[in-house]
Amino acid sequence: MTNIQFNSNELPSHIAIIMDGNGRWAKQKGLARTFGHKEGLSVAKKIVSKAASLGIKYITLYTFSTENWKRTQDEVGYLMGLIKNHLRSEFQFYKENGIKIEHIGDLNGLPKDVQKEIIDAKEDTRHFTGTTCVLAINYGSRDELVRNINELIKNKKEINEKTISDNFDIKNLPDVDLIIRTGGEKRLSNFLLWQSAYAEFIFTDTLWPDYNEDEFVENIIEFQKRNRRFGAVPDSSN
Repeated sequence: MTNIQFNSNELPSHIAIIMDGNGRWAKQKGLARTFGHKEGLSVAKKIVSKAASLGIKYITLYTFSTENWKRTQDEVGYLMGLIKNHLRSEFQFYKENGIKIEHIGDLNGLPKDVQKEIIDAKEDTRHFTGTTCVLAINYGSRDELVRNINELIKNKKEINEKTISDNFDIKNLPDVDLIIRTGGEKRLSNFLLWQSAYAEFIFTDTLWPDYNEDEFVENIIEFQKRNRRFGAVPDSSN
């Protein structure tokens, strides 16, 4: 693909990705599911790097959901190890690309060593001013909403759209402009339900380990073709 120049005013500010298909990719190749997760991590790094080079302000990756604990103990253990080791070893990558790491999800529900790596990654990158990469780990949108509202009740605060929005895991995280889901499924799977109220959706049959930078750019181009009205009626005079 030729290098496409983007109008900065047309770029989505916040892209969220449901990285689906690692296990099926591995199965198609006669490999254990863990091989798919390892390859998927490599792809995630490439896509985050591409987002940074394009000037995308926020990219949120659905890394491990609250429902993923239902998987086998071996697979969950492998995923926790992959997350921990990746966060520990990629500081230079974050620094070179100016990537700031953030986290959404129930941190207290994660193993202590994984909690520490998330906290350390956030602290080590907090001054970086490029793309913010939000890792959704032990994340479920319903869980985030319940924790949010319980906190408001505990602090005797009024419950309205503003107080809810201000009390999410990341207070100033903007709403999602574009959600991309790989792997052929067409559902949100409890991901950023509140924040995606007016998001555009792109579903691709590509399994996550086969997803690449060119398809990512194509998805952004498709987004730029959409007419986003946010509930308003378009001006018939135009």
